[in-house]
Amino acid sequence: MGKWLTQEWIEDTKTLGAEMPERPSMTASLLYIISDTPSGDVYYSWIVQDGKLIDASLGEYHEPDVTLTISMEDAKAMAKGERDATTAFMQGQIGVEGDLDKLMALLPLTTSQEYQELEHKLAAITDFDI
Repeated sequence: MGKWLTQEWIEDTKTLGAEMPERPSMTASLLYIISDTPSGDVYYSWIVQDGKLIDASLGEYHEPDVTLTISMEDAKAMAKGERDATTAFMQGQIGVEGDLDKLMALLPLTTSQEYQELEHKLAAITDFDI
């Protein structure tokens, strides 16, 4: 079981993300900044190409299409499936910088059954105690 926001968790994310079906034109690089963690801000990135997660890594990603800033509490609730990311975005709980068109193009992906299943599988194998 990988600890949340560690390299092992990133590897679990990549493994599960490779199972996503192809969705042409759903492509973006995303930098996530998780604030308020005990060790300071945590950065990780996802590279999504045609709906598939083709890479993920810890650390800062230079020149992402979109940067998302989320408090640790909100990010953890979303990762556990307790809070919907789209709702959190609409309520201003996620700070967004960058190409909003690319982010909006990914919304059908994040609301898909396959993505929801991926989130549940990842949450089931993640240790969220930080």
